[in-house]
Amino acid sequence: MVTRYLKLITLEEARSLIRTSFPHTISHTSIPLEEAAGRITAKPIFAKYSVPEVHLSAMDGIAVRSIDTHTASEQHPVVLDDVRRVNTGNVVPAPYDAVIMIEDVTIDGDRFTIRKAAAPWQHVRSAGEDIAESEMVLPSMHRVRPHEIGALAAYGVTTIDVVSLRVGLIPTGSELVFHGAHPSPGQVVESNTVMAAAWLETMGITCTRYPITSDEPDRIRQMIERGVDENDLVIVSAGSSAGTHDFTAQIIREMGVLLAHGVAIKPGKPVIIGKVEGTPVIGMPGYPLSALTVIREIIIPLLTNYGITVPAKETLNTRLTTSLHSEVGTDEFVLLSVGKIGGGYVATPQSRGAGVQMSAVRANAYLRVPRNLEGYEAGSEVPVTLMVTRGQADSALLVTGSHDPSVDYLADMLQNRGIEVHSTHAGSMGGLMALMKGDCHAAPMHLLSDSGDYNTWYLEKYLPGVDLVILTVAGREQGIVSKDGVGIDDLKGRQFINRQKGSGTRILLDYELKKHGIDPASIPGYDREVTTHSAVGLAVKTGEADAGMCVYSAAKTLGLKFVPVGNERYEIVIRKEQLSDPRVAALFETVSSPEFIGTLDRLGGYDTSETGHRRQLP
Repeated sequence: MVTRYLKLITLEEARSLIRTSFPHTISHTSIPLEEAAGRITAKPIFAKYSVPEVHLSAMDGIAVRSIDTHTASEQHPVVLDDVRRVNTGNVVPAPYDAVIMIEDVTIDGDRFTIRKAAAPWQHVRSAGEDIAESEMVLPSMHRVRPHEIGALAAYGVTTIDVVSLRVGLIPTGSELVFHGAHPSPGQVVESNTVMAAAWLETMGITCTRYPITSDEPDRIRQMIERGVDENDLVIVSAGSSAGTHDFTAQIIREMGVLLAHGVAIKPGKPVIIGKVEGTPVIGMPGYPLSALTVIREIIIPLLTNYGITVPAKETLNTRLTTSLHSEVGTDEFVLLSVGKIGGGYVATPQSRGAGVQMSAVRANAYLRVPRNLEGYEAGSEVPVTLMVTRGQADSALLVTGSHDPSVDYLADMLQNRGIEVHSTHAGSMGGLMALMKGDCHAAPMHLLSDSGDYNTWYLEKYLPGVDLVILTVAGREQGIVSKDGVGIDDLKGRQFINRQKGSGTRILLDYELKKHGIDPASIPGYDREVTTHSAVGLAVKTGEADAGMCVYSAAKTLGLKFVPVGNERYEIVIRKEQLSDPRVAALFETVSSPEFIGTLDRLGGYDTSETGHRRQLP
């Protein structure tokens, strides 16, 4: 028995281990044809009868013997008296072997005159033209496509044998509650097995999600015994690390063979590979993005041992917008937003926190940073793997810069036009830098200069002479958010939550603090940063901070008190040549639409008198 406890093996070694440790075994079951789309055939499928079973007319007309027509021409019409009137789909009986369209026939009582010879089997669907009885329709190991269901029905097939794989999913953790329940403080909604089941079931796999099992070794052991008895593969979620309640590895070792505990991948390092009574038991880490990596990189490759074909992945060469530094010796998988700008693709990394599920929601691709590299520098050409189709990647609109709740509503409206917005909350200065480097299509910003003007001074400084179009989203109200009506003069000594350096909100706050003669050092928490207005409001609502600065709409949504500090211009900036891009044009049209203006009015705290107004620089 091989015992490894967090002694890392490489990803290639892990995949080799599962290929050799679990024999190639294919089980199958018979299912109704109507349920077969997406499933994999276990045996070849043959037609029950020929289609058509007899000769059929392909036209409305007359069935004739072709030999009787061979002398017919415009100069020498032929009168036929031995014919059979047929419509499309009618049987063409012997001895007739051709059909003449009715519009090519002159009819006078029982006399049928033709002026053109008919070739043998003209306009006749011969018996077996589509398929002959006992001919193979689909081979084994073929994933059935929806349109093939209709053909199989037409050929007399009512049930088919498909590859069968049963997977048991066991969530563990005393802190877990099933989705649908509102978690109390200290509880977590169990989402890993929900994600795993959704992914595996799209591949035609039968999944059973077992009840949440508390962190008690005996209960986990009983559940694994049940899972092994009822399934071909068992996946245990959580309990794979080295904490005081992480029992999965030890239990698998006691019940069977612990093949590996720890693979040099990030996220997902504590993954377990084991075998109990010949059945593979995989232990996934509890962090959602770690579980995602393990499913994609280890579990799905294992499925090929059971006859499950894995969809091919499409890769793209992209230009990386931000430097990525990685630990040598570990393959790191980084989620990205990829979009097409000009003639090439750019890739912007999402948050690398293993518990940040929104990174996966926002991403449409991922990058594998090989274990022998320390990472990639900004501007590097890197191969990424798409999580969507190429067409969806091409429709992506990359928006980088200042966060505002209205951007989410813009994204929703543009999605209805077939454009997927990928928004990166990099702050106003981050957006300006991305625009300068050509790393985004559009950059929202609200940068306050010393003169009290918004955006223009910064754009002229950092993009001098570049043709720009500036679109006004709205005037918006920024202020101090709190539970008890704190104003800017009340911040000294109160726990604060701040926006990141380079954000327009941070610049406005510093401007106002200076104007009010307040030293930032007198405000506890001034150095603690978050990247969105919603995050500021949430920190105040949960009591982590007494106050923060955000837009009115965020405060209103969370039911918090808001003391205005100032009004500002929130604008979206693009390079002028991008306006001809249909995605950018749709963005501009949507901002100017009555629907969007109505949304801003409902959110509150926005001045829409100039929404949709455009200006140009220089």
